Amino acid sequence: MTTRRAGLRNALALSALGWALVAGPVGAQQMLTVAAFPAVDEIVRAAVPRWKKLHPNVDIKVVSRQSDDHHTAMTTALSTTVYLPDVMALEVGYVGRFAQGGGLEDLSREPFDIARFRSRFVAYAYDQATARSGAVVAAPTDIGPGTLLYRADIVARAGVDEAELTRSWDSYVAAGVKIKEATGAYLMPHARDMKDIVIRTGIQPGEGLYFDNQSRVLVTSPRFVRAFELARDVRRNKLDAKVAAWSNEWSEGFKRGTLATQFSGAWLAGHLKNWLAPETAGHWRAAQLPDGAFAAYGGTFLAIPRGSPVANKPLAWQFIQLLTLQREQQLAAFKSQDAFPALLETFDDPFFDQPLPFLGGQPARLLWRDAARRIAAVDVHKQDSFASEVIDTELDKVLDRGKDIAVALADAHRLLEKRARR
Repeated sequence: MTTRRAGLRNALALSALGWALVAGPVGAQQMLTVAAFPAVDEIVRAAVPRWKKLHPNVDIKVVSRQSDDHHTAMTTALSTTVYLPDVMALEVGYVGRFAQGGGLEDLSREPFDIARFRSRFVAYAYDQATARSGAVVAAPTDIGPGTLLYRADIVARAGVDEAELTRSWDSYVAAGVKIKEATGAYLMPHARDMKDIVIRTGIQPGEGLYFDNQSRVLVTSPRFVRAFELARDVRRNKLDAKVAAWSNEWSEGFKRGTLATQFSGAWLAGHLKNWLAPETAGHWRAAQLPDGAFAAYGGTFLAIPRGSPVANKPLAWQFIQLLTLQREQQLAAFKSQDAFPALLETFDDPFFDQPLPFLGGQPARLLWRDAARRIAAVDVHKQDSFASEVIDTELDKVLDRGKDIAVALADAHRLLEKRARR
């Protein structure tokens, strides 16, 4: 009788939600497929016991790939509607691109109605998943508040203090000159890192990184000029090691102490501690970004493909709610995987106050929590990924060939205008 009542409740729920009911054997096991990438896959697996207490007859199958492979596979699945998962993890850079394609469920509509939970999420994260049409295509699960990580021992040997690093962008570069002269350490891995952070500052409402909400190209604006000028200053003063993030040379720079600072999301502190450079424990510190800037670096979202099995959608939405709106689950992911929570009601947890031994006992999560509250949303655009490649190419021409900045940005503008019309 209990099984029959449960089946009847599920049937009524599906009917009320406006979805067709696909009948199956009473008491039969169901399967939800969740496609993810590291370390989201571990977070999903860790949530399974809690899920099984709520839904003992619904198994979770995790399909995990490396991040690039995962997003390539999801792009293919959405375009072909073949091998679609029930729940899809997305890095923020892909949310806007996939939103424009119409392949994801609009969670703002019934029966999802994610808007009723809007006030519970970090504001900018919710807005990042909102398309220009007003559709909300994914639910935020973790965020990456931007921070400046620096080697306190190297900085001290150079006679530089944190205030010099953070007062302004010019002061940061000047501090880098002192650090290089006194210690030989580079200020940053690549001058491109300077461009990446500066273009994320001073963004006005209705603007994204490269396009505004009317698809107008923004790359000749003052923030791009300033970003290119500062990156050129870094290169001219030989303050960058000319190594790319996630390369072997990059990780070696952290291990050997040849890289003094790094702009990143708060999550990088966890990577440094766990696998990038654990032997440097105690030497690092975290600060807010220079010049009073607040910016986001990454973030993970969970979406439901429109073409996934209809009968699984109610369960898929319940699973997303478990991962994103359940305080204990969000905190568990934070504590185990350094996945900074997108759920505001976690922000009063004592875990934020704890000192971080890797950062010399600094309670850095308090800095990152403050940053998360102050970051403004940046509109996403389906051509952001392409625009990033174009801007990087033009910056390389400025840095390596001495191309004039105004000419480089004008060339990028023309190319992106053509692309935006498509």
